[in-house]
Amino acid sequence: MTFSVDLFFSFRSPYSYLALPKTLKLVEDYDLAVNLRPVYPLAVRVPGFFKKANPQFARYVVRDSTRVAEYEKIPFRFPRPDPIVQDMTTLEVAAEQPYIHRLTRLGAMAQLEGRSLAFTYAIARVLWDGSVAGWSEGDHLARAAAAAGFDLAAMDAAITADPDRYERVIAENEKDHAASGHWGVPTFVFENEPFFGQDRIDLLVWRMQGKGLTQR
Repeated sequence: MTFSVDLFFSFRSPYSYLALPKTLKLVEDYDLAVNLRPVYPLAVRVPGFFKKANPQFARYVVRDSTRVAEYEKIPFRFPRPDPIVQDMTTLEVAAEQPYIHRLTRLGAMAQLEGRSLAFTYAIARVLWDGSVAGWSEGDHLARAAAAAGFDLAAMDAAITADPDRYERVIAENEKDHAASGHWGVPTFVFENEPFFGQDRIDLLVWRMQGKGLTQR
């Protein structure tokens, strides 16, 4: 029996990106399906989040995620531009967010097609692996999507024609994410039990093995 896990993911989260190589290895090694479900980052989901958080929060995330990437030998650099338009001095989040809505809706479209993990990994690397400056320009995303078997121009056109369809998918993801028992990303959910963080994947595997997870 193929086991199924939901993965709640944000395109702005460094830890979400850092979870992807291990997630792909899980799918390769075990009889397991991972349903990646994109959600908006806290900067959008929780207005004023960064102003309420400890001032050291963002600095620590930068330091720690860079350290995790170095330890795991994962190519890593914070995206240029940031997927969220935010003044990191005042922590003010702009009202207009041209990047994160597009990215998250694209992820929702791939989710509807049942191929969100492959699509997201292809796109996330363009943002996070440090090989591209100006990921939002030129054909960087289009080439990454094509390599994963997607037509980015067709996806953008479909989303422009009916954005509400994909917003409903995202809203449902966020509702189920909240119901899982955690608010952060990445959160893996197996049989209604949440496992928060890229550093809880081993615990997730342990739990599934106790329920009969088998290798391929």
